[in-house]
Amino acid sequence: MPNPTLRRQRLAALFLVGLLLWFSPLLLRFEHVDDLFGIPMLYLYLFGVWAGLVGMAALMLSRNHD
Repeated sequence: MPNPTLRRQRLAALFLVGLLLWFSPLLLRFEHVDDLFGIPMLYLYLFGVWAGLVGMAALMLSRNHD
C-alpha cells in the first residue's frame, strides 16, 4: 500500500498545477485565438486542462504501489 502522506502531497501538487493552468496569464492567450472546427480555443483549452487533471488524479489514485 502506498504511503498516504505521499499520495496526499501529490494530489495537493496536482491541485496547485491545476490552479496555475486555470487562473494564470496563460489562459488569456487562448481568449483571442481563432476557432478550431467552430469551437473556441478557450473552451478547448479549459476542457483539455480539466480532462488532463482528472486523468492524472485517476492515475495517482489507481496505483497500488509506488
